[in-house]
Amino acid sequence: MTDQHHVQFQTQRLADKAELKYKGRQLHLIKPNTYMNLSGKAISYWLQELKISKENLLVVVDDIALPFGSLRLRTKGSAAGHNGLKNIELTLAGQDYSRLRFGIGSDYAKGHQVDFVLGNFAPTELSALPSLMDRAAEIVFSFTTAGPERTMSFFND
Repeated sequence: MTDQHHVQFQTQRLADKAELKYKGRQLHLIKPNTYMNLSGKAISYWLQELKISKENLLVVVDDIALPFGSLRLRTKGSAAGHNGLKNIELTLAGQDYSRLRFGIGSDYAKGHQVDFVLGNFAPTELSALPSLMDRAAEIVFSFTTAGPERTMSFFND
């Protein structure tokens, strides 16, 4: 998304932030620069600052519970052990916000989850990432124009 649309992130309060116009809509891209388990603080701040409702929020998150390359959009649900989502849930007082889960798989030895999540992708995964990121961007754009329900029916397996 960022290369094709020439998006430039700038460090601002609690996050790196960029803006993008798409089909007449203003998208605000926020990458929290807090610790992952404090992501809710940045999201809450920017929702209030930009006067954006939770219905228009889409959190994109990595997910070890999904096979590498799986993309799944949901309008609500549990954090499923993801500390970033747990904090967002706590900060926003509920699970009723949309999230796009990007599967990274779970190919790690017992006790090495942190190393896996913070490590590098395998060469075969790296070569697959550009098309997967394009697909994720399609989902984000569809979410903004068609809404979550239509997007889920079109993109979710």
